Amino acid sequence: MVHLINAILLNFVCMGTHSIDQASIQPLVTIIHQELLPQLVVESVHPHNPAVVHHLPPPWELIGTGNYAAVVCHPDFPDVVVKIYAPGRPGFDEELEVYNRIGSHPAYSQCFYAYNGLLVLKRLFGVTLYDCLNRGLRIPVRVIKDIDRALDYARSRGLFPHDVHGKNVMMFEGRGLVVDISDFLHEDKCSKWEDLKKAYYLIYLPIFYPFKLRVPYSLLNQVRQSYRFISSFSGKILQFLKKLIGQKF
Repeated sequence: MVHLINAILLNFVCMGTHSIDQASIQPLVTIIHQELLPQLVVESVHPHNPAVVHHLPPPWELIGTGNYAAVVCHPDFPDVVVKIYAPGRPGFDEELEVYNRIGSHPAYSQCFYAYNGLLVLKRLFGVTLYDCLNRGLRIPVRVIKDIDRALDYARSRGLFPHDVHGKNVMMFEGRGLVVDISDFLHEDKCSKWEDLKKAYYLIYLPIFYPFKLRVPYSLLNQVRQSYRFISSFSGKILQFLKKLIGQKF
């Protein structure tokens, strides 16, 4: 079939205690091309807003949406998810390259199959650190160190960890996971993870961790918005200073 010629299908990959080989994933690939893609309608109306899924055929379930793509799963294949980019939106080739470089690592998802804006990925289970704060779940230091090591591993593979924040990292059984790696080819500096770590050690560990304090989403959103504003303002000031210093008098 044509889609198999243009696709990437790894002959053997491991997923936790389960293994996936070409024979076991082929039924899912067939369902994707015969049932999901002909009926799925996903649209990215605005690049800064989540994509909209207008129609998803049963029994497929929607896991979530990003600005450019939707993530769905099939109940017969609970350990994998399918990420589909909305028509006309960029990022597929870059994300596939990132997964090719990452390969197999316990803190990351893994790509099993790719075709024309579609990725079949290992499903990561857990709770985002953002949601942990809301639920009052303790985030041990080991989770932070796991993520640090995972980001170091990505750098060793020629990648540039970017946009790593509380909604893009998870905790599962006391270990840290990195969920979104789609921007890891961006070489511009991103301090989000380092800033989050500073807040973790200076504020979270001594105050929130001992008492399992819960933070309302309304307050978390205010913190996120304030952080974005300060980061944007600081970035503009830095650009201005660089231009000022670079001027010849």
